[in-house]
Amino acid sequence: MKVPVLLPNIFDHPFTYTSKTKLKIGDYVEVPFGKKKMIGVIWDNFEEDPKKKFKIKDVIKKFTKDPLENKTIKFLNWFSDYNIVPKGMALKLHLVNNSLQEDYNTGIYDQFNEEHPTKKYSLNTQQKKSLSEIVKGDTNFRVHVLQGTTGSGKTIVYFNAIKNKLDEGYQSLILLPEIGLTKEFEKNFISFFGFKPAIWHSSVTKKNKKIIWSGLKLGKIKVVIGARSALFLPFKKLGLITIDEEHDQSYKQDEGVNYHARDMAISRASFENIPINLISAVPSIETYKNIKGKKFHSSRLTERFRNANLPDYEIIKIKKSEKKGTFISDELIEKVKNNLSNNNQVLFFVNRRGYSPFVLCKNCLKTFDCPFCSINLVYHKIKNKVLCHYCGYSAEMDRDCSSKDLKCEFSFSGPGVEKILEEIKKIFPEKKTFIFSSDTMNKKDSSSKIQEIIDNRINILIGTQLISKGFHFPNLNCIIVLDIDYSSRGYDLRSAEKTVQLYHQLAGRAGREGKPSTVYFQTMHFNSDYISQIVNPDPYVFLDKELILREKNYLPPFERFISIVVSAQNSKKSDQASFDLSEFLKKNLKTKVLGPVNAPIYKVRGNYRNRILLRSVRNISAQKNLKLALKRF
Repeated sequence: MKVPVLLPNIFDHPFTYTSKTKLKIGDYVEVPFGKKKMIGVIWDNFEEDPKKKFKIKDVIKKFTKDPLENKTIKFLNWFSDYNIVPKGMALKLHLVNNSLQEDYNTGIYDQFNEEHPTKKYSLNTQQKKSLSEIVKGDTNFRVHVLQGTTGSGKTIVYFNAIKNKLDEGYQSLILLPEIGLTKEFEKNFISFFGFKPAIWHSSVTKKNKKIIWSGLKLGKIKVVIGARSALFLPFKKLGLITIDEEHDQSYKQDEGVNYHARDMAISRASFENIPINLISAVPSIETYKNIKGKKFHSSRLTERFRNANLPDYEIIKIKKSEKKGTFISDELIEKVKNNLSNNNQVLFFVNRRGYSPFVLCKNCLKTFDCPFCSINLVYHKIKNKVLCHYCGYSAEMDRDCSSKDLKCEFSFSGPGVEKILEEIKKIFPEKKTFIFSSDTMNKKDSSSKIQEIIDNRINILIGTQLISKGFHFPNLNCIIVLDIDYSSRGYDLRSAEKTVQLYHQLAGRAGREGKPSTVYFQTMHFNSDYISQIVNPDPYVFLDKELILREKNYLPPFERFISIVVSAQNSKKSDQASFDLSEFLKKNLKTKVLGPVNAPIYKVRGNYRNRILLRSVRNISAQKNLKLALKRF
């Protein structure tokens, strides 16, 4: 019999093989492909008749694993069409390292079923009401949004919803936006449920990934906590998906296979016919529009734990008389002293890693730029190197000056977390300080550092946006935002939305145990209306205004934008190809084609990039028409 076999590769169609044994859709098989063997899946349709005739090869063997479910195949086909991704690349997301892991001995899965001590958590009246709204009608597909003020106990509410599903014999998936959140989140999970979840992200070893993959397929693992890629795992009986911090931009993957994990999770829940819960303090504009349009159900938590108040806020204007070369005003220093004397932890927020984002020689005026990306290198003083935060290129701080027969004499412009740390150590030499960023929190000792912060053994934190995401520090009652003047600048139409979400989350780190707390915004420009919008306890006020603005200007979510990036190692080739493609699309698509223009970062990893933007109404025909046009081009 002839069978269609989809391979985890760049092909958008299955290949035809013959098999002496009976095979059905979803079976995992091994087949010859060129000079090597590959794992594939019996797909639901044959390839289109090829123009050339090839000798049809035989399937080598069928694996004994349960077949890939038909609903998952349909989801992967839809995923391919929606994201304009070859079907083989969609399948690649499902398989671990393009291989298939046979089942392990049952004992290897015992680690996920061992009993651990649990804490008793009680729900307040508001939480009970939200839980009843979430579980109501959760036997079929539906989207429920749980919006809650930071510190209002959203996690405990959706943990209870998950527990209900587990008691019914289902599996559950929880997606988190950052790898750095998983360790602390895992602790909270174990203390509530009394068993260990499977953790899935890029840093998990290949062996553990194979154990988790097979354990889920056998139904031996009940819950996965993971990053974006966990969405494609082979659950035996998936009953509920939860997206924590659903608004977070980390859910959008813009390298390799491009997709938005939140949107794809909603789609998978639809194909599985199961409920999905979206959790956020400030929902994304897209989610909020769906709440208003009654497409999504929603509930709200407005009371913080222990009836704690949200922090007060105060604007500190930098005076012209302030000492040059310092980034912390005298007024702020006094505020910090008062808080430290009251045993309050203090956080200085600067959303820039490293020491300085811009380095140049005082004599020859040459800067440090990345040779592979059109972006300046960031100086990391701890490593004494300049680094590219896009491609990872690094260089030593040792350069001959072109204007003198000496080494370059460097000037550092703009503050990063390391520079602020240096300044704080001079002002408060007796206090224990710590940088909280992706450079420091993805290390083996990160759990012990978090515990030090919780125990108030660290007095002053200097953090990037990572600290705004889901951490509970009971003694943090003073937050100082140093870069408010730069946060909303940029080319992104979502910059205002991202700013409100970030600072709302950040402010929510303070005063979580009920003590009075304050967020200080240091600024050169006294823009109180802007800051009031950021710290408004009701984020729906901002979202309503933003929706009106977006609709008026025909911006997402009212129209669809499709970005096409053309790249080449030769800039002229990239320019010419993008121009040719743009002209072709203008003639062959009934949609508005803008560009080409240079991408905001023109060169990345040695490739020059041009961007074309398509504007269309919101339906999947835009992708289908574009996919056909690209094939013709």
